[in-house]
Amino acid sequence: MDPSELCFPEAFNSSCKKKVSLHSVNTLIYFGLFFMSLVTTALNLLVIISISHFRKLHSPTYFLLLSLAVSDFLVGLFMFFQIIFINGCWFLGDLLCVLYYVVSGVLISASVGTMVLISLDRYLAICDPLRYSTKVTTKRVQICISLCWICSVVYILILVRDNFQQPGTFNSCSGECVVEIGFIENITDLILTFIISITVIMVLYGRVFVVALSQVQAMRSNIIAIKQKQSKKINVKKSELKAAGILGVVVVSFIFCICPYFCVTLIGKSSLLNTSTMTLLLYLFSFNSCLNPLIYALFYPWFRKAMKIIFTFQVLRSGSSGANIL
Repeated sequence: MDPSELCFPEAFNSSCKKKVSLHSVNTLIYFGLFFMSLVTTALNLLVIISISHFRKLHSPTYFLLLSLAVSDFLVGLFMFFQIIFINGCWFLGDLLCVLYYVVSGVLISASVGTMVLISLDRYLAICDPLRYSTKVTTKRVQICISLCWICSVVYILILVRDNFQQPGTFNSCSGECVVEIGFIENITDLILTFIISITVIMVLYGRVFVVALSQVQAMRSNIIAIKQKQSKKINVKKSELKAAGILGVVVVSFIFCICPYFCVTLIGKSSLLNTSTMTLLLYLFSFNSCLNPLIYALFYPWFRKAMKIIFTFQVLRSGSSGANIL
């Protein structure tokens, strides 16, 4: 075998073999991942700055979007590790291999948890609007977001705890990055992170969709004979329905991008991060992180206004945080 085909030519007998592919294909993949990583980090950083800076966006719903943007921003940074792993060789050591899987697992778990919270937020806003402001407060949402991230970290560390005892135990050759999860842990992860979470999201948004349709019909039937006070209430309902629709697009795109990853787990595949299939599925999940801010840019006027203020450096002026961008 040609030493150039090995991950570690100096360890001829124990080194893994590189993935064989055309140079033009590798160049295209490198460029595509680098571009997607750059766009993902830049756009989500804009979302983070916008929601953090402007006081008008300091509400429960936007704090949930902030949590999702932080997760997507970290996914964008995480893509750089996927770029160096594209040829099938892992050069960063066995411990960092385990941490690679821990970070990816935490980001997936936190994103799923945030999506559940977003669905619950829209459910309460549409189905129980009179008590929404008392039930869903900023402090409660911040506590829920913090618990979501803390539980995600603890949960993933428990899943991969055996791999920390002797990192690299499951590697068959040098340059491989394999993390093995027990059968019970794998089933538990599938049930909690995928089946229960996705079911809850679909049920909540199914209910939101039904109630939203009934509210739209009611508004259309009474639109002619309304008083000014009632008109304000209807405008509030319209804004809530619009927010539910936009976040529904975010939820659907998330489910579309994450489902293939868990479907592979469902059919009994192990978590081998050096396989082309698992790498492709992680790329699909990463693409969702790039897609979310693009959805905001298309449907949210406040995000476009915030970007204009940021790019024109008006954000540096005193009092800019109080700008009315809604």
